[in-house]
Amino acid sequence: MIIAMGVLLALVALLGAPLFVVLGASALFTAWHSGLNPAVLPSQILRLSESPNLLAIPLFTLAGVTLSRGGAPKRLVRLFNSTFGWLRGGLAVVAITACAFFTAFSGASEVTILALGGLLYPMLRKEHYPQRFSLGLLTASGSSGLLFPPSLVVLFYAVVAGVSIGQLFLAGIVPGALLLTMLSLYSVVIARKRGIVKARFAWTEAMPALWGAGFDILLPVGILLGLVGGYITATEAASGAAAYALLLETVIHRHIRSRKALIEIFRETAVLVGSLLAILFVAVGLTNLMIEAQVPMHILAAIERALRDRWQFLLLLNGFLLLVGFFMDIFSATMVVVPLILPLARHFGVNPVQLGIIFMANLEVGYVHPPMGMNLFFASQRFEGPVWRLFVAVLPFLVIMIAWLVAITYIPELSLWWRR
Repeated sequence: MIIAMGVLLALVALLGAPLFVVLGASALFTAWHSGLNPAVLPSQILRLSESPNLLAIPLFTLAGVTLSRGGAPKRLVRLFNSTFGWLRGGLAVVAITACAFFTAFSGASEVTILALGGLLYPMLRKEHYPQRFSLGLLTASGSSGLLFPPSLVVLFYAVVAGVSIGQLFLAGIVPGALLLTMLSLYSVVIARKRGIVKARFAWTEAMPALWGAGFDILLPVGILLGLVGGYITATEAASGAAAYALLLETVIHRHIRSRKALIEIFRETAVLVGSLLAILFVAVGLTNLMIEAQVPMHILAAIERALRDRWQFLLLLNGFLLLVGFFMDIFSATMVVVPLILPLARHFGVNPVQLGIIFMANLEVGYVHPPMGMNLFFASQRFEGPVWRLFVAVLPFLVIMIAWLVAITYIPELSLWWRR
């Protein structure tokens, strides 16, 4: 019966049923099969609604949507182009950096690919970067900023895992910068091989670009300093970020001028937050029912029999999370998977903060991993080409990202440097 129900729910999900409906049905079935009172579901939802960090989710989302709808993408591209464009391979570095910053703001790789892809792809082709390289670069860079503040993914993990948001943001700086460096070095090598001509540096372009995007750069810096220094809470940081983004786009840069545009931003934020919270509430109820039914304990006992040490556990964890990245978006995976792997990680001595970085890094890699990586399909839609062409284009970047994943998995100091 369990197998039949699992197959039925998977089929319903594939047919397009909302994820929270599938998770809710799974929770009710788990309660019935385990002889538990299904009233635990609303009680867990009530407990989660009292979390002091929950209010930060809609506010950070509002900040990201406001910047996405405003002029932030073009301002960031202009700034990084004036800063790095004079290097050999500078435009590719610009694309990587701009995508990373924009993903941190928006919290979604698909938004980055759709918003910046149309802007950066023609620029790369105009500078004679190979078509395959350009497609692979933009597809891989779409999720490269998920570890940087004010990423919603980091906030979601912190809420679900019960860890410090400030510590998570600190932990993501070195791994995130390492990935950008590795991708940039590869881009420079390709540019040298292709003999791509360097642009000239001009102060007349750099200073106006810095003035235009400087306020955007200050946002993640201010959030990080405020949280790490203990000057503000996550909710206060989110409130300030939302107010700052609205001020930036409506008063300073005036990209959002009409009441209609402002209403559309709030509508889009409400729809996005509503869908995320629906998944969050139901997923938390499901995972608590699984804990009541001792599912994690049974998994732990099976893993203890099969594995001997921490390194084997991390290898198995990476393989499992890569598979999760094929089939689930990063928010859904955070709700469903994190509560199940946390006790296993603690048993094998993995710090919950490092686990968060490993978890998010795996899903970053899974986003570009053929054949089911979500970024591949978003890029196929944006660049109007077959998905198989992106399979080939993304392979060199995928190799780099897997090497990066191995490094941050087995060198904990990369994530836990802030503890020294």
